[in-house]
Amino acid sequence: MSGGGRVRVVVAPDSFKGTIEAADAAAALAAGWRSVRAADEVCCLPMADGGEGTLAAVVSASPGAELVEVPDVTGPDGRPVPGRFALLPDGTAVVELAVASGLPLLGGELCPLTATTRGTGETVAAALAARPVRLLIGLGGSASTDGGFGLLSALGARLLDEDGNRLSDVPSDLDLSLGVAASVDLSALPPAPPGGVFLLTDVTNPLLGERGAAAVYGPQKGAGARELPLLEERLTRLAALLGGDPAVPGSGAAGGTGYGLIAAWGAVVEPGAVAVAELLGLLGALAPADLLITGEGRFDATSLQGKAVGEVVRIAAAVGVRSAVVAGESAVSGPEVLTLSALAGSSAAARAEPGRWLFRAGAELAERQKVDGPTG
Repeated sequence: MSGGGRVRVVVAPDSFKGTIEAADAAAALAAGWRSVRAADEVCCLPMADGGEGTLAAVVSASPGAELVEVPDVTGPDGRPVPGRFALLPDGTAVVELAVASGLPLLGGELCPLTATTRGTGETVAAALAARPVRLLIGLGGSASTDGGFGLLSALGARLLDEDGNRLSDVPSDLDLSLGVAASVDLSALPPAPPGGVFLLTDVTNPLLGERGAAAVYGPQKGAGARELPLLEERLTRLAALLGGDPAVPGSGAAGGTGYGLIAAWGAVVEPGAVAVAELLGLLGALAPADLLITGEGRFDATSLQGKAVGEVVRIAAAVGVRSAVVAGESAVSGPEVLTLSALAGSSAAARAEPGRWLFRAGAELAERQKVDGPTG
C-alpha cells in the first residue's frame, strides 16, 4: 500500500490533567489528522484509568448509556455539588469518585483533615436505587483521606461506642468518634449488586505505612508534618474496627476508600485502565487499525506501568499496531513521541492552548504518515 492509501487510526488519549479532558484531546488530535489526511478512517476512544474522566470515557463509547444526574450531593468540603453516574445498556452502573469528592472541587482551599467522600456515597446510593447488575467505582483524584468512611456512612454504616450508642459521623468529628468507637455497625448497608462491586484504580498502595494512603498521597491533599501522623492514626483506628486486610494492593487508593469498600462491602480491586479499555471495546477497535495515537500530560517510564497510555500501547502491540504518543512533556524520547511543549516552544505556551497544539500534533503525525506510508 502506498503512502497515499487510506489508513485506519484509533485516537485514545488520557486527559492532559489540568489542561484538557480526554474527549477534547482526542477530538483535537483527530481534527489535526483529518486536516492533512481527510480520507482516512479516524476513531476516537478517549481513555481513563479509573480516575478523572472515567465516566465521560465510558459514556462516550457506550451507545445507549444513560448519564444520570444526582443534584446536591455533599462535596468534599461539605458544600453541595452536582453528582452523576452512568447506567450502561448491560445493567452496569459506573460512579467516578472525583465527580463528587475530587480535589479540584476544593478550589485550592485544601482541608486534609475534614475532606469527605460522603458525596460519592450519596451518588452510589442513587445508583443502587436503579438496581444495577454490577457497580464500577473509579477511584482517583480524591480530596480526602477518610478511609472511605464518608462514603460508607452515606450508605448506612455507623460508629458505635461501647454502650451501642451511635457516634457522630460529621466529617469534622471523625477522629473524635473513631477515638471512642468500640465497633462499626454495617447492618444498614445495602447489599452489593448481584454482579459485585469493582474498584477501578492504577494505585497499588496499601492502606498504612510508608507506602500507605496518608504518607504517599496526604501531602498532595494539603497534609503537612502535623496532619500526616493524625491521618495515619485515623486509618489505623479504622482498620482495627473494620478488620479485613489493610495490606491488600489498592487499599490505599483514594485516601483509603479502596480499603473501606473492600473491608465493609466486599469490593474487588481491578486495574482501572484494563477495565476501562474493556468497556470501550478498545481491542476490537484496534484489531483492524494501522496506527494508535495516545497521550497524556506527562509521559515517563511509569506511564507504561498500569496507566491508561501504557494499557492502550500494550493492546496495540498485541495486535501488531504501531503506536504514537503525544504528551505535554516527556521524559522518554523517540521517533514515536511528540511533545506539545516542543511544538509550542514552551511548556507554558502548550498549557495555555492545549487544543491548538494537539491539533498541530495530529497534523504532524499525519504528515509523517504521508512520508512513511501505512503500517498495515
